[in-house]
Amino acid sequence: MASTLTVASPRRTDRQHLQDALFRGATRAFAIGVLVLLGGIVLSLVVGATAAFGTFGWGFLTSVAWNPVKDDFGALPAIYGTLVTSLIAMLIGIPLAIGIAVFLTELCPPPLRRPIGTLIELLAAIPSIIYGIWGLFVLAPFLQLHVQPFLIDTLGEVPVIGPLFDGPPLGLGILTAGIILGVMVLPFIAAVTRDVFLTVPSMLRESAYGVGATTSEVISRIVLPYTRAGVIGAIMLGLGRALGETMAVTFVIGNAHHIRVSLLAPGTTISATLANEFSEAVGRLYPSSLFALGAILFVITFVVLAAAKLLLLRLEKQGTR
Repeated sequence: MASTLTVASPRRTDRQHLQDALFRGATRAFAIGVLVLLGGIVLSLVVGATAAFGTFGWGFLTSVAWNPVKDDFGALPAIYGTLVTSLIAMLIGIPLAIGIAVFLTELCPPPLRRPIGTLIELLAAIPSIIYGIWGLFVLAPFLQLHVQPFLIDTLGEVPVIGPLFDGPPLGLGILTAGIILGVMVLPFIAAVTRDVFLTVPSMLRESAYGVGATTSEVISRIVLPYTRAGVIGAIMLGLGRALGETMAVTFVIGNAHHIRVSLLAPGTTISATLANEFSEAVGRLYPSSLFALGAILFVITFVVLAAAKLLLLRLEKQGTR
């Protein structure tokens, strides 16, 4: 039987070319729109922060003052609180998330993998204000009555780390905010890490088990090295969420513009300061200082994501060698 070739008519070809051109134009417009939107956000932050940086200079970054009555502002307490709470969140969230991902992909019985994975992902759907209410009325009293007194009596007596657990058990503070953030970033890191672990070829796992490797050896020498770029990306995703979280932290951090060595003491973050004070900011320097805090948070997030991207590119180059 002779084969027949279907030749597209000129009209159909012109229609396809038009559709391709429209598709390329639409996607290019979307990409340009995102860049324009980002540029508008950056421009608004820069313009709004001009008065603060023009008045205080770079000393705004290192000043601990925050006195709206005297128009004396500094960003250091908010920067410190943002970084410390995010660090605590990562110390809590990363081990738990990787452990959950390992359990779901390597150890969990198959019938339970989907229900447990769904429950973990549902944690990401809980609004942040719900986390804040839970932290204020449940977690903070529990920490105040049971955990913080124990930390003060034990770790508070250790010479080097003792100052980190000094002071009265208030319940609210840097540590409580860090724990809340750790719970909030957990589903993001766990879900992405689980999906990354599932990309490991079965042949690699089976070969490792075939030569007598244990489960822990397979995880540490096969799964994690194979997926390290994806795991780092998941961690950076969680860190970005921790740096910018607002409502939950505002409920439990205490909202005090001070820097204290103790993790049990109240503090503040950039996002919490913005949420608490933007509605009452009057005058010229007060709103500008809040804009400056927003610009600083943007720069911190950008630097973190850029560093993560550079690290991933470096890992990819090492993997191709």
